[in-house]
Amino acid sequence: MAFAVVAQYQCSPADADTVRDALRKMRELVPSSEPANLAYEAHEVVDQPGAFVLYERYTDRAGFEAHKETDHFAELIRGTVFPLLKERTITFTETV
Repeated sequence: MAFAVVAQYQCSPADADTVRDALRKMRELVPSSEPANLAYEAHEVVDQPGAFVLYERYTDRAGFEAHKETDHFAELIRGTVFPLLKERTITFTETV
């Protein structure tokens, strides 16, 4: 069973460029450096400045937990994105 994460981020429109750039870098790094990652997609919500939706899929929950321990997650998400967020919602799912 695959494990998926849907994350919704909201930042100030003034911070959207920084968040967008960090998410683009993550999109490049995750699939090539995390064997348990099956998909990593970042989307910007149309007509909602500063709103982003991420869809991540892993072989299992352990793969997602390993993702959170990577250097790129620490630098780009914990260090860059999280401090700029006004709101963050995470939904965990499993394939049925």
